[in-house]
Amino acid sequence: MTELKQGTWVVVTDSEKALFLRNLTDHENPNLEMFDEEEQENPSDREQGANRPGRMHDTGVGQRSSLDDTDWHELQKERFAADLADQLYAEAHKGAFEHLVLVASPQVLGDLRREMHKEVADKVVAEVPKTLTNHPIDKIETLVKKELDAA
Repeated sequence: MTELKQGTWVVVTDSEKALFLRNLTDHENPNLEMFDEEEQENPSDREQGANRPGRMHDTGVGQRSSLDDTDWHELQKERFAADLADQLYAEAHKGAFEHLVLVASPQVLGDLRREMHKEVADKVVAEVPKTLTNHPIDKIETLVKKELDAA
């Protein structure tokens, strides 16, 4: 069982928003306080794209194929994980936290793991594979404690 110690950071994120919470008490009665929030503006791909997909000539006479256009919306989501990993590294390097709990969907957790520096990864005490960014903080407290008790 992983304990939610006093001072532990709980980062609740999806691919566009991150809530930074700090546990003010202990594991038995967690009291998470939000001290920061990051959110990126990520309009739909249609709004970000400027051109129609390209076309190329095929080997056959008069044949052409379309090319896939860049999915700007999805690309921005992937960049968010990299930016969050960089931000956590900067905070870990300053000694801002000793223990870290990550709460995100399995896809985002995978993206974060891939981007995370070893100094941050060593401070991760638990991962909760759930999307909770739009839940109230008291609900996040309950769900995180329940997940950690089950682990």
